[in-house]
Amino acid sequence: MKLQTEPTDAELLRLMLAGDEKSFAMLYQRRQGGIYRFALQMSGSQQIAEDVTHDVFLFLMKDGHVFDPSKGAVSSFLFGVARNYVLRRFRGEHSTVPLHDDDDDPQFDQALDEPGPLEDLTRAETIENVRRAVLSLPERYREVVVLCELQELSYGETAEVLGCAIGTVRSRLHRARSLLLTKLRPERAAEVTTSAAVESARCFA
Repeated sequence: MKLQTEPTDAELLRLMLAGDEKSFAMLYQRRQGGIYRFALQMSGSQQIAEDVTHDVFLFLMKDGHVFDPSKGAVSSFLFGVARNYVLRRFRGEHSTVPLHDDDDDPQFDQALDEPGPLEDLTRAETIENVRRAVLSLPERYREVVVLCELQELSYGETAEVLGCAIGTVRSRLHRARSLLLTKLRPERAAEVTTSAAVESARCFA
Protein backbone atom coordinates (compact mmCIF):
# COMPACT_ATOMS: atom_id res chain seq x y z
CA MET A 1 0.00 0.00 0.00
CA LYS A 2 1.44 3.35 -1.05
CA LEU A 3 1.58 5.93 1.71
CA GLN A 4 0.12 9.33 0.94
CA THR A 5 2.59 12.18 1.26
CA GLU A 6 1.88 15.82 1.92
CA PRO A 7 1.88 17.87 -1.30
CA THR A 8 4.73 20.34 -1.63
CA ASP A 9 4.16 24.09 -1.69
CA ALA A 10 4.88 24.11 -5.41
CA GLU A 11 2.28 21.39 -6.02
CA LEU A 12 -0.30 23.25 -3.96
CA LEU A 13 0.41 26.45 -5.88
CA ARG A 14 0.05 24.68 -9.22
CA LEU A 15 -3.28 23.15 -8.17
CA MET A 16 -4.43 26.45 -6.69
CA LEU A 17 -3.74 28.27 -9.97
CA ALA A 18 -5.77 25.58 -11.72
CA GLY A 19 -8.75 26.52 -9.58
CA ASP A 20 -8.45 24.13 -6.63
CA GLU A 21 -9.68 26.12 -3.62
CA LYS A 22 -8.69 23.36 -1.19
CA SER A 23 -5.07 23.67 -2.29
CA PHE A 24 -5.14 27.41 -1.67
CA ALA A 25 -6.56 26.81 1.81
CA MET A 26 -3.81 24.28 2.57
CA LEU A 27 -1.07 26.59 1.33
CA TYR A 28 -2.54 29.49 3.29
CA GLN A 29 -2.74 27.44 6.47
CA ARG A 30 0.84 26.25 5.99
CA ARG A 31 2.47 29.64 5.26
CA GLN A 32 0.21 32.32 6.72
CA GLY A 33 1.74 32.20 10.21
CA GLY A 34 5.30 32.75 9.01
CA ILE A 35 4.30 35.63 6.74
CA TYR A 36 2.34 37.30 9.52
CA ARG A 37 5.22 36.97 12.00
CA PHE A 38 7.70 38.33 9.46
CA ALA A 39 5.53 41.38 8.79
CA LEU A 40 4.93 41.92 12.51
CA GLN A 41 8.61 41.62 13.40
CA MET A 42 9.53 44.00 10.59
CA SER A 43 6.86 46.61 11.32
CA GLY A 44 5.94 46.25 15.00
CA SER A 45 2.31 46.75 13.97
CA GLN A 46 -0.38 44.06 14.13
CA GLN A 47 -2.51 46.03 11.67
CA ILE A 48 0.30 46.23 9.12
CA ALA A 49 1.08 42.54 9.63
CA GLU A 50 -2.56 41.61 9.00
CA ASP A 51 -2.77 43.86 5.94
CA VAL A 52 0.49 42.56 4.48
CA THR A 53 -0.53 38.93 5.02
CA HIS A 54 -3.83 39.59 3.28
CA ASP A 55 -2.08 41.37 0.40
CA VAL A 56 0.47 38.56 -0.01
CA PHE A 57 -2.13 35.86 -0.49
CA LEU A 58 -4.30 38.09 -2.64
CA PHE A 59 -1.24 38.61 -4.85
CA LEU A 60 -0.68 34.86 -4.89
CA MET A 61 -4.23 34.27 -6.14
CA LYS A 62 -3.95 36.90 -8.86
CA ASP A 63 -0.32 36.64 -9.90
CA GLY A 64 0.98 33.37 -8.50
CA HIS A 65 1.94 32.33 -12.02
CA VAL A 66 4.97 34.64 -11.82
CA PHE A 67 6.58 32.23 -9.35
CA ASP A 68 9.65 30.63 -10.92
CA PRO A 69 10.68 27.36 -9.19
CA SER A 70 14.15 27.65 -10.72
CA LYS A 71 14.77 30.75 -8.56
CA GLY A 72 13.84 29.26 -5.21
CA ALA A 73 11.11 27.82 -3.02
CA VAL A 74 7.52 29.02 -2.75
CA SER A 75 8.16 30.01 0.87
CA SER A 76 11.04 32.28 -0.16
CA PHE A 77 8.86 33.72 -2.91
CA LEU A 78 6.14 34.54 -0.36
CA PHE A 79 8.61 36.17 2.02
CA GLY A 80 9.90 38.22 -0.89
CA VAL A 81 6.39 39.42 -1.75
CA ALA A 82 5.76 40.20 1.93
CA ARG A 83 9.02 42.13 2.13
CA ASN A 84 7.97 44.27 -0.84
CA TYR A 85 4.65 45.11 0.79
CA VAL A 86 6.31 45.92 4.13
CA LEU A 87 8.89 48.18 2.47
CA ARG A 88 6.11 49.88 0.54
CA ARG A 89 4.43 50.65 3.87
CA PHE A 90 7.68 52.00 5.29
CA ARG A 91 8.27 54.30 2.36
CA GLY A 92 4.70 55.48 2.38
CA GLU A 93 4.46 56.22 6.09
CA HIS A 94 7.93 57.15 7.32
CA SER A 95 11.50 57.31 6.17
CA THR A 96 14.29 55.13 7.43
CA VAL A 97 17.81 56.49 7.36
CA PRO A 98 20.14 53.78 6.01
CA LEU A 99 23.67 53.34 7.21
CA HIS A 100 26.65 53.54 4.88
CA ASP A 101 26.91 50.74 2.34
CA ASP A 102 30.16 49.46 3.82
CA ASP A 103 28.15 46.62 5.37
CA ASP A 104 28.61 44.84 2.06
CA ASP A 105 32.39 44.92 2.39
CA PRO A 106 33.89 41.39 2.48
CA GLN A 107 35.78 42.27 5.66
CA PHE A 108 32.60 41.61 7.62
CA ASP A 109 32.54 37.99 6.43
CA GLN A 110 35.37 37.20 8.84
CA ALA A 111 32.87 36.75 11.67
CA LEU A 112 30.92 34.10 9.79
CA ASP A 113 32.15 31.18 11.85
CA GLU A 114 32.61 33.08 15.09
CA PRO A 115 30.11 32.95 17.99
CA GLY A 116 27.39 35.58 17.57
CA PRO A 117 27.96 38.83 19.45
CA LEU A 118 24.55 38.41 21.04
CA GLU A 119 26.36 36.06 23.42
CA ASP A 120 27.16 39.18 25.47
CA LEU A 121 23.55 40.08 26.20
CA THR A 122 22.51 40.00 29.87
CA ARG A 123 19.79 38.04 31.58
CA ALA A 124 18.12 41.33 32.45
CA GLU A 125 17.21 41.96 28.83
CA THR A 126 13.44 41.92 28.31
CA ILE A 127 11.43 40.87 25.30
CA GLU A 128 10.33 44.47 24.91
CA ASN A 129 13.93 45.68 24.80
CA VAL A 130 14.78 43.15 22.11
CA ARG A 131 11.70 44.06 20.11
CA ARG A 132 12.51 47.77 20.25
CA ALA A 133 16.12 47.13 19.31
CA VAL A 134 15.18 45.02 16.28
CA LEU A 135 12.61 47.59 15.13
CA SER A 136 15.14 50.41 15.49
CA LEU A 137 17.53 48.80 13.01
CA PRO A 138 17.63 50.23 9.47
CA GLU A 139 15.61 48.11 7.04
CA ARG A 140 18.55 46.25 5.49
CA TYR A 141 19.73 45.02 8.89
CA ARG A 142 16.30 44.44 10.38
CA GLU A 143 15.22 42.13 7.57
CA VAL A 144 18.26 39.84 7.84
CA VAL A 145 17.78 39.57 11.62
CA VAL A 146 14.09 38.77 11.20
CA LEU A 147 14.69 36.25 8.42
CA CYS A 148 17.83 34.54 9.73
CA GLU A 149 17.44 34.79 13.50
CA LEU A 150 13.68 34.97 14.10
CA GLN A 151 12.27 33.09 11.10
CA GLU A 152 15.32 30.78 11.10
CA LEU A 153 15.84 30.85 7.35
CA SER A 154 19.21 29.74 6.02
CA TYR A 155 21.63 32.21 4.43
CA GLY A 156 20.68 30.78 1.04
CA GLU A 157 16.94 31.15 1.63
CA THR A 158 17.40 34.68 2.94
CA ALA A 159 19.46 35.56 -0.13
CA GLU A 160 16.58 34.29 -2.30
CA VAL A 161 14.10 36.50 -0.43
CA LEU A 162 16.29 39.60 -0.63
CA GLY A 163 17.58 38.97 -4.14
CA CYS A 164 21.21 39.36 -3.12
CA ALA A 165 24.36 37.27 -2.69
CA ILE A 166 24.84 34.98 0.30
CA GLY A 167 27.95 36.97 1.22
CA THR A 168 25.81 40.10 1.46
CA VAL A 169 23.42 38.33 3.83
CA ARG A 170 26.33 37.22 6.00
CA SER A 171 27.94 40.65 6.17
CA ARG A 172 24.65 42.42 6.87
CA LEU A 173 23.78 39.93 9.60
CA HIS A 174 27.19 40.43 11.18
CA ARG A 175 26.69 44.19 11.18
CA ALA A 176 23.10 43.82 12.44
CA ARG A 177 24.23 41.64 15.34
CA SER A 178 26.88 44.19 16.25
CA LEU A 179 24.31 46.98 16.20
CA LEU A 180 21.92 44.94 18.35
CA LEU A 181 24.68 44.18 20.81
CA THR A 182 25.47 47.88 21.12
CA LYS A 183 21.80 48.70 21.69
CA LEU A 184 21.16 45.90 24.16
CA ARG A 185 24.41 45.57 26.09
CA PRO A 186 23.77 46.92 29.60
CA GLU A 187 26.37 48.10 32.01
CA ARG A 188 26.07 44.88 34.02
CA ALA A 189 28.35 41.90 33.53
CA ALA A 190 25.97 38.91 33.57
CA GLU A 191 25.76 37.09 30.23
CA VAL A 192 23.13 35.12 28.35
CA THR A 193 23.53 32.91 25.31
CA THR A 194 22.61 33.94 21.81
CA SER A 195 19.91 31.29 21.62
CA ALA A 196 18.20 32.64 24.74
CA ALA A 197 18.26 36.18 23.39
CA VAL A 198 16.88 35.13 20.03
CA GLU A 199 14.21 32.99 21.69
CA SER A 200 13.10 36.04 23.64
CA ALA A 201 12.89 38.01 20.40
CA ARG A 202 10.71 35.34 18.79
CA CYS A 203 8.21 35.69 21.60
CA PHE A 204 7.07 39.12 20.50
CA ALA A 205 5.46 37.69 17.36
